Amino acid sequence: MADVAAVEETVKRLSSHKGVVGIVIANGDGVPIRTTLDQELAVQYAALVSQLAIKARHMVRELAEDGTDDLQFLRVRSKKHEIMVAPGFDRDHNYTLLVVQAPEAN
Repeated sequence: MADVAAVEETVKRLSSHKGVVGIVIANGDGVPIRTTLDQELAVQYAALVSQLAIKARHMVRELAEDGTDDLQFLRVRSKKHEIMVAPGFDRDHNYTLLVVQAPEAN
């Protein structure tokens, strides 16, 4: 999936959905490598969501009886935005996909 054309196609496809405010693809360090948001806002989203995903992944693994379960998707909804996170967007490169959407668009 790290193929540039595939990443661009994913961004284009997701951007076309109703209510999508922005998209961020971040590397394993929480640094945006592709975004449709303002760079400063993308950095903030990527850093904070990466920390949240790490904690959520730890919780999921701790709660699994055999320790083999893993976080697949995370969704956080507030009055202003819904943030959808796919931490395993590209496992080969440890990329995380964030989609910020206006909740009333759902």
